[in-house]
Amino acid sequence: MQITKLLGILLISSIFLTSCSNDDDNDVIVNPLQINNKQPLGTSANDLLSSVNFKSLTIEMVSVQGFEPTNNAVENFKSFLEQRLFKPDGITINQRSVASSNLNPFTNDEITQIENNTRTAFNVGDDITVYIYFADGSSVNDTETNVTLGTAYLNTSIVIYENTIRRLGNRPNGPTVTTIETAALNHEFAHLLGLVNIGTTLQSSHEDPGSRGHCNVEKCLMEASIEFGSGMMEMLGKGVPELDPLCIADLQANGGR
Repeated sequence: MQITKLLGILLISSIFLTSCSNDDDNDVIVNPLQINNKQPLGTSANDLLSSVNFKSLTIEMVSVQGFEPTNNAVENFKSFLEQRLFKPDGITINQRSVASSNLNPFTNDEITQIENNTRTAFNVGDDITVYIYFADGSSVNDTETNVTLGTAYLNTSIVIYENTIRRLGNRPNGPTVTTIETAALNHEFAHLLGLVNIGTTLQSSHEDPGSRGHCNVEKCLMEASIEFGSGMMEMLGKGVPELDPLCIADLQANGGR
């Protein structure tokens, strides 16, 4: 799924819309030991939310050198996970940096190949793993008016376009890099958790009929289209958008908090 942002007139049209597209239907040949981490988006929602099959979560955060997320964003992200997941043996985030792939802008296939080349952590025993790559470029799908902040593309895989986030976060009077990073991480991981209606069953009718995988509740973290004028600026000024009660009810019904 992809988060989009309207440039020029400071309007984000579907800030969380394109960060959640179904770009996850890639045909990938993988090692049989890795197959459980190479499934369609949303299929590991219950495993991530509950402690039935996996009692701990390890996140492998791989960043291009010089494009690491801020410490505060990582801390905010971990707090978000602890609020929503049942992992009695804990949540671990391991960070490391890698050299640039020298690919920019990135296609979905290129991101998948980078994961194949750099991912080292896969499900073992009762520990489930998630891979998050912080890229030093942008998405090939970007236009003059819309840019992609991140994409959840497989059941345990996310890319964050850190270079794009930094360009936006350094604009005068805009949200900080930390705020945008946190919103992108939380939003994309919520898609791994099956929101909205992509692996976690709806408990009420709140899916946006015009945007699969998104919530129709105003100002929800999973809302597809959020105005990035004074309204969004004011909202981000008060903190990162949160999941609304309807999305939380969905997660709770699928084993989460």
